Amino acid sequence: MADTKREIERKYESDDSGLPDLTGVAGVEAVVDKGVAHLDATYYDTADERLMASSITLRRRTGGSDAGWHLKFPVAEGVRDEIRAPLSDTLPDELAALVRSRVRNVELQPVVRLRSDRDVRHLLDADARLLAEVSVDAVHAERLSGGVGDVQWTEIEVELADGGDPAFLDKVEKRLRKAGVRPSGSSSKLARALAETAPRKRNPVIGDPVTAGDHVLAYLRAQRDAIVELDPAVRQDAEDSVHSIRVATRRMRSALKSYGKVLDRAVTDPIGDELKWLAGELGVDRDREVLSERLKTALAEVPGALVSGPVAERLNVWSGGNPGGASARLIGVLDSRRHLALLDALDALIADPPLLKAAGKKPHKVIAEAVRKDFRKVTGLMEHALELEPGTDRDVAIHEARKKTKRARYAAEAARPALGDPAKTVVKSMKSLQDQLGEHQDSVMARQTLRELSAVAHAAGESAFTYGLLYGREEQRAAAVEAELPGVWDGIRAAADAL
Repeated sequence: MADTKREIERKYESDDSGLPDLTGVAGVEAVVDKGVAHLDATYYDTADERLMASSITLRRRTGGSDAGWHLKFPVAEGVRDEIRAPLSDTLPDELAALVRSRVRNVELQPVVRLRSDRDVRHLLDADARLLAEVSVDAVHAERLSGGVGDVQWTEIEVELADGGDPAFLDKVEKRLRKAGVRPSGSSSKLARALAETAPRKRNPVIGDPVTAGDHVLAYLRAQRDAIVELDPAVRQDAEDSVHSIRVATRRMRSALKSYGKVLDRAVTDPIGDELKWLAGELGVDRDREVLSERLKTALAEVPGALVSGPVAERLNVWSGGNPGGASARLIGVLDSRRHLALLDALDALIADPPLLKAAGKKPHKVIAEAVRKDFRKVTGLMEHALELEPGTDRDVAIHEARKKTKRARYAAEAARPALGDPAKTVVKSMKSLQDQLGEHQDSVMARQTLRELSAVAHAAGESAFTYGLLYGREEQRAAAVEAELPGVWDGIRAAADAL
């Protein structure tokens, strides 16, 4: 069973490779020698170093107090989440799953072996509580594949104790710098080992976006990266991860449609279809979760005297209770051949985009026209919806306008680096309209669910009174949104004039 530890540390190097006296660091009462540990770690990656490209490290290590498999994901500079699994001969399935979006079907292989003699010190406060662990590591790195040779160095590592104040590391660093110790030039031991034993080659230089195609591809690349990087978070049921990855799929699909004069839609439409499939699969659990929270919140606002029958229990059964983790169905989607093939297709799209003639033009005209075109579609749908009487037809029309509003918002997001403030204004306006239309659609879906639950309760001989009460309140919410829409829309229409 894997467990996760937040690791906050800093690495340093010194010309004399020694550890200065740290008893003068504010808050340190004692520096305790914990002896020398002998560590032997083999790092794994694909032949083209896909994990390292994402600053992810995967190793199998023996020696020390935490022997086993360690998978590290970057969180911020000097901060990583380390996921640990017990020592075994082969990579545990739970760790393999967390790197699948990067690795796909490519084999993981040993790339570097690191053997370290770690001389450890504990920094303790006046109550003998651990503040940080400081180690001097004498490292011998041997390249196993993709390069040649070996390299040796010594580094100082300072790791904050669990629950410690990161500001304490600043105090330690101040003392180290006074002693001539400087921050390491490498983010990790593996990064240094790979860099110093790699074949010499020139890295391509990617400049700032210049053409319309550059701007669109930069936006698509960011969404592709988000889809790949959020995969492990979804598997671990991290907060908001499903919503975030779903938004990335929608952004990418919308951009492929909006910028059809930049990228050949004969090539991108099949990819868009697969993105739609993925967003739909991601939304099965997410949509019910959001709707369930809405209904439970609404029920909590009803006075107890007006709650008739086991309404809360029925809501809980309908929502699926609290499964406490990513569903097996969702993980199955992420592990499926179809999903992995989609990730490969996204990589191919970014690497060899089907650019059209407009892609080579200066961005302002091409990109602005794409945003204006999407805005015109929103205008037509909104005006149609506002002409209809309240009811099912208007509900459907508002929902269609909401979908096109999202697309216009995402097109404007992609346009911001090229168009600046005018695009920013459109993004803000479309977000405001999307929120209004989204509230209306949520009410529509809530009322549909309440009708279904009411029918089930009635068939079971229970009172349907409370469901009717909640239904009426949802009707009032939708009516309030519809009453505000004409004024909101009049204020938003001017947003496109600046483009």
